[in-house]
Amino acid sequence: MAPLWYTSGATPFPASESRPTMHRPINATVYRDVRPMGAEATDLLVVDGVFTDRVPRSAAAEVLQVVDGGGRIALPTLVDAHIHADKTAFGEPWYSRHPAAGLAEFVQGDVELYQAQATPVAVRAQRLLSHAVTQGTRAVRTHVDVAPAYGLDPLHGLAAAREALRGSLDVEIVAFPQHGVRRLPGVTELLEEAVRTGLADIIGGLDPAGFDDDQQGQLDAVFGIAERYGVGIDIHMHDAGEEGMGPLRDICARTRALGLGGRVTISHAFCLSRLAGLTEKEFDEATTQLADAGVALTTAALGEASVLPFRELTARGVLVALGSDSVRDAWSPFGNADMLHRAHLLGCCVEARLDEDLDACLALAAHGGAALLGLPAVDFTPGSPADFMLVEGECVPQVVVDLPPRDIVVRAGEIVARAGRLV
Repeated sequence: MAPLWYTSGATPFPASESRPTMHRPINATVYRDVRPMGAEATDLLVVDGVFTDRVPRSAAAEVLQVVDGGGRIALPTLVDAHIHADKTAFGEPWYSRHPAAGLAEFVQGDVELYQAQATPVAVRAQRLLSHAVTQGTRAVRTHVDVAPAYGLDPLHGLAAAREALRGSLDVEIVAFPQHGVRRLPGVTELLEEAVRTGLADIIGGLDPAGFDDDQQGQLDAVFGIAERYGVGIDIHMHDAGEEGMGPLRDICARTRALGLGGRVTISHAFCLSRLAGLTEKEFDEATTQLADAGVALTTAALGEASVLPFRELTARGVLVALGSDSVRDAWSPFGNADMLHRAHLLGCCVEARLDEDLDACLALAAHGGAALLGLPAVDFTPGSPADFMLVEGECVPQVVVDLPPRDIVVRAGEIVARAGRLV
């Protein structure tokens, strides 16, 4: 394929039209010879950050910037709807993890790793999220630990990383009680302070029945903060069986009662996973409650046993999004914040074989998270945000399987990364 290159001097107006007399500055770029979603080669015109079919006559554009795509596939940039950017040891010296049996021991491992890290959260998080941008991510929702062991320091670190990447990456921050809401004194107050001061955009929760052992107390606290400050909710739920299903029903009921539809998410929801053992009736009842309440779900494709049946859920009207979850933290040595790779792992977990199955995995990474974060979908039509990446490949299913390098990543029409490096 041809190399990617710039030129200028292209005339943005047909010869039959006179040039405009008004002088409104614009930012106009043609991405030449690209194949949106693997379709026939075409040129994509971007003006002021969105796709369009022509430069406005009122614009003073004597020349256009031109980028030759060399026949590459244009794909939407992706959304990581569930990541823990504060916990990461990505790019740090190797950390040897200890055996852990149960959630409490994993949580203690978080504290030990946090104390062992010489590099501040802000630096580690910015390094990880910068890498995510180079791999084609346009937005993330990151859960940040809030507990007496840390105070609000990790939230300050993520706020600094978000500011450093402004314009390249949207970052939504969840105040996450990894140590429980009710198990330790002072956590509820820290969560409220995080939201009150604007350090967190969303209030989190964790296994109200199984880990906190106080379903009503945790949900009263979390929903109370959300109602007082007008923020959304995102609750981790690892519990299976009734310890998971009971809180799920309670969350749906509270969401309906408070009119919070579209602002509440259950992360993981292992009680609904492909191998959770629900009967068809139980699954139908749960999905009906979720859809009616407007409660969304996220999955991280951690394995066949825990992945959510996302196509069945979306067919029933439940919004589902995809995330990275852990990235080289105390929980796991794996993870890379590459959402194309996560779509690949999702395909493996659900045993995707047909082209349409692989297409669905990419669509979840692109559009599920965008809907969850309230971002417009990227569909390459006029008015759509010009957030996309260029990769070599034959078609979308082959790209999901082969994971080609992200040659160029574009945000709002501007190149923000090239060949794995931020511009």
